[in-house]
Amino acid sequence: MKKILLVVYLFSSLLFSQNATESIPTGYYNSAIGFTGYTLKTKLKIIITNGHVGKSYNNLFTDVKAFKATDVDLYYENDGSILDMYSEKPNGPDSYNYSYYANDKCGNYQGESDCYNGEHMVPQSTYNSQMPMVGDIHQLTPTDGYVNNRRSNFPFANVSNPNWTSTNGSKVGDISVAGYSGKAFEPIDEFKGDIARILFYFATRYENQVDGYSFPMFNGTENQVFKLPFLETLYAWHILDPVSDFEINRNNKAYIYQGNRNPYIDHPEYVQMVWGQVLSVTSPEVVATVSVYPNPSNTNRIHIESDVIVDEIQLISINGQLMQQVQKPNHQNNTYTIENISSGFYFLKISSNNQSVTKKVIIN
Repeated sequence: MKKILLVVYLFSSLLFSQNATESIPTGYYNSAIGFTGYTLKTKLKIIITNGHVGKSYNNLFTDVKAFKATDVDLYYENDGSILDMYSEKPNGPDSYNYSYYANDKCGNYQGESDCYNGEHMVPQSTYNSQMPMVGDIHQLTPTDGYVNNRRSNFPFANVSNPNWTSTNGSKVGDISVAGYSGKAFEPIDEFKGDIARILFYFATRYENQVDGYSFPMFNGTENQVFKLPFLETLYAWHILDPVSDFEINRNNKAYIYQGNRNPYIDHPEYVQMVWGQVLSVTSPEVVATVSVYPNPSNTNRIHIESDVIVDEIQLISINGQLMQQVQKPNHQNNTYTIENISSGFYFLKISSNNQSVTKKVIIN
């Protein structure tokens, strides 16, 4: 097959969003500095367990510092209604809205728009409704009760052929991946990263318990936690839907309410630092024989050589921002060029024939 040389030109440094970091307590993550892999996850688990005050499920609906503070729509309609990831339409008016101060909460519903309740992203049956996970605001959000019910206890995944779709485009359908065949739930693109970071939080906060939980996404370990196909999906969602202002505000308000934070919102690069080696080494969804050199590079240039034709190139900052995306890139003498990008740390995702490989690259 044809060898392809990709040349990436890069120029200046990468910074966290000021909004993302300005409310993190000084020194909160100091004890995690210098660690990577599952050791880093354990360090983060200790940090976010300290200070965590467990609250009941019902308290989420009654305490003004809970859902009434964390999940208000100040970002789309900006009307003070409940921001529900299962009904929100980011690009137009919502089909319906709920209010915290009306009689909109319920447990009985016949269809969408009847009422809202609390969605456990990791189903409460997984841990027998035990505290503190059953009331952990970092892994619960207010959602339409009927859509919540349709999601059921299914894992999160990409669904190709849905057999049910909500009014905002969330889908339920059958999937078949290594280790699981059955129904899955796919939220809309706007909130995929939010949900991925929630699940990464759960895997970290409950590291000492999660290996005993039976959930289709989990592999029975306390280190990797997720079966590889689901881990690949969550990682892709995390990268392609970067941390939003809504998440940052929610994390800050949750810290006030509960006393701990979601580290993957504060530091999105932690996802790659914890799970990156597994993703890059053992992923079956990769382009064959891809090499990156020099890496690190002191010349503002990275070469990527592959045995396959490249269909798409994505250059993604370490905090999840998609810097450039080139589909079916033009090339001259098998050389592809991306220019005018700041120097720093990046993920370079190269896709070909519905497969992809993601490499971490460093430009000094």
